[in-house]
Amino acid sequence: MGQDPRADGTAVTQEQDPQELRREIDDTRHELGDTVATLAEKADVKAQAQHKVDEARASISEKKSELLGKAKAASPQSAASVASTASKKARENPLLLAVAGAFAAGLAIGRARRPTSRA
Repeated sequence: MGQDPRADGTAVTQEQDPQELRREIDDTRHELGDTVATLAEKADVKAQAQHKVDEARASISEKKSELLGKAKAASPQSAASVASTASKKARENPLLLAVAGAFAAGLAIGRARRPTSRA
């Protein structure tokens, strides 16, 4: 009797203070709440997919900036002309830009989900 094992591996050998019990219960509730929140986050497929899309967009934006910078360094006049033409076409036909962006995001997500080791 009085020898109940506890979560931390200690045995209860005497009566505990009710406030101490309440504090332990509150701690356990907080830990359980954190665990449930973590599991809910892992199970939210839509949020994970959106996160991957956001990462792909950021990566594409960085690559675009890097490539434009290299192009401008190589030939400032032609790079400015290409950037101006691309910007003009994007304003004229935003659907084409959206389709290209979606394709690039899908490609990036597909590559990220592909297994890395092949036997």
